[in-house]
Amino acid sequence: MTRKTILLVEDNEDDVFALRRSLKKAQVANPVQVAEDGQKALDYLAGVGPYADREQYPLPRLVLLDLKLPYRNGMEVLAWIRQQRSLDALPVVILSGSDEARDHKNAAALGIHDYLVKPPSPDRILQVIESLGIYQSVGAG
Repeated sequence: MTRKTILLVEDNEDDVFALRRSLKKAQVANPVQVAEDGQKALDYLAGVGPYADREQYPLPRLVLLDLKLPYRNGMEVLAWIRQQRSLDALPVVILSGSDEARDHKNAAALGIHDYLVKPPSPDRILQVIESLGIYQSVGAG
């Protein structure tokens, strides 16, 4: 079975914990990799430095992206993703504490799949993952 990895780009440990808990409650078994800042997200996606090993750090099938990040903010990361031919179809879901219309509009202009306000419910996360066709359930082998 192909691993359908989710890349979570989030600098807040509490939010990482909450998302992992929501995924578990939704019985989502997809592997989750975490990049703690915008630059690490770019390095991961480009496969450079420690992320060059695609066996250990596979290209994700979904990016959950916070907007407020150190080094490079979420909009910069999203814009970079959309400039990469190899990644331009990669689904990106904004996962942010901000529900400002401006953030929604700017993210939509850069081609996001969805916009979730933290903390998203397990049902909402499951709905997004299923809509992308990458859902791996607990117990599936």
